[in-house]
Amino acid sequence: MSGPLQDTAPERRRRASPPVESIDADIDAAAALDDPAAAATRLLALSEEVLERWILARGETPTAARREHFRLLALHHQGTRNAPSFNACRETCREIAYHYNLLCGEPRDARCTQRQRMMSLLVRHLALFVAGKMEVEKLGEFCCASRPLRTADC
Repeated sequence: MSGPLQDTAPERRRRASPPVESIDADIDAAAALDDPAAAATRLLALSEEVLERWILARGETPTAARREHFRLLALHHQGTRNAPSFNACRETCREIAYHYNLLCGEPRDARCTQRQRMMSLLVRHLALFVAGKMEVEKLGEFCCASRPLRTADC
């Protein structure tokens, strides 16, 4: 019997699938919102979803904990366990949190459009990194470069 709280196999596969294609349009839609705080909230949720997919793909349950007031940072911390190269996206996660704070703390600032665009680029960067990491485990050993995706020797 399948209910709203039960985790079905197709749903589990969808959530553990590489995150880029499925949230690309969501990132664009959030970046275009007129309300900076709403855009920041949506982009933060999308970045959490990206990390949830990484954790689910590793057979773990995503944490509900927070680090420095952000679940995103706790998810990143969880995602690095037994995968030290995953630390390559640490600064990206911290930048997402920083832009969230800027957009929610100063929603009338003249730079909001620029900051909102930057946050959307950071979320997309995180999604691309995690998708690449799901494809090639060694990704991240060379910073966040895509070298392992471009070479056949890995």
